[in-house]
Amino acid sequence: MKKLIWGAAIILALCLGLSLAANKLDSSAATSSKKTLIIYNWGDYIDPSLITKFEKQTGYKVIYETFDSNEAMYTKVKQGGTSYDLAIPSDYMITKMRKAHLLDKINTDKLSNFKNINKQFLHQSFDKNNQYSVPYFWGTLGIIYNDKYVKPGEIQHWNDLWNSKWKNSILLVDSARDIMGPSLVSLGYSMNTTNSVELKLAKTKLDSLGANVKAIISDEIKMYMIQNEAALAVTWSGEASEMLANNSHLHYVVPEEGSNLWFDNMVIPKTAKNKKAAYAFINFMLDAKNAAQNAEYVGYATPNEAAMKYLPKSIRDDKQFYPDKNTIKHLQVYKDLPPKKVQEYNDLFLEFKMYSR
Repeated sequence: MKKLIWGAAIILALCLGLSLAANKLDSSAATSSKKTLIIYNWGDYIDPSLITKFEKQTGYKVIYETFDSNEAMYTKVKQGGTSYDLAIPSDYMITKMRKAHLLDKINTDKLSNFKNINKQFLHQSFDKNNQYSVPYFWGTLGIIYNDKYVKPGEIQHWNDLWNSKWKNSILLVDSARDIMGPSLVSLGYSMNTTNSVELKLAKTKLDSLGANVKAIISDEIKMYMIQNEAALAVTWSGEASEMLANNSHLHYVVPEEGSNLWFDNMVIPKTAKNKKAAYAFINFMLDAKNAAQNAEYVGYATPNEAAMKYLPKSIRDDKQFYPDKNTIKHLQVYKDLPPKKVQEYNDLFLEFKMYSR
């Protein structure tokens, strides 16, 4: 009997020891979580030295993960495998995440630097009261031309791309809405139309552009344009900025009749474990000098009005990437369309791709 009691005592002691050890590990994990900030962002979309600076200033350890599409980001956040404290989706995806109850409301009273944001970039259609997101970068969709092949002023409007002079000379970004969009605008329709007749007319017009299309590609556009291998390309302003920096013959135009105005904003997922750190990082990135440094590194336009004075004059006065208010008022932000309509855009674009080859 004594042996049984002694054995039971040993087992009880072991159980207590394991329980204490487990509690210590849980406590350690909780402490570690409070000191860690997990960020989910697009690749090469922040100056790495700013992360180092944030860590030194705050004592937080940043874990930085990247995605290559809004859809991939959405799926991973929704699955919840990793509890991201901060993510940076695009405009229409913010609407989708909000509808899926994946986002925490943001208390801007906790952000002393929120006042630095230019008011024209607040209260956009995808988040009218900025309850769920804070602007990070913005940009446009436009046309790059090479002055070795194109005369200044020769390309000003979307319709100029249909000139037979540009046979086999145009590169298009591989994105349904970003190529259907210019065709829709050229016909006087909205880039967010859900009218099937308008979509089919836009696709028919795109078909007539086929002979001018050299290729429909993605990242390769940068290399081809930098190496003077095409006269024209349709792409985003941030990509254009990088190309222009590497080839003085390249120029970027946003057609005044209208184009896409896009935003990438900072959000806090509902599953965030360290919201205090997320607020600290958002406020850090809204600091005027930090925002200017980030804009100069990344090449995209900053929505931070206070940061403008810290940017080189050559950047802040560049109308290619900081267009005037008259141009901006004709730009359209993409809406989160119903799945069936998204599929319709994709199907029509796929038909065009097959036709243009």
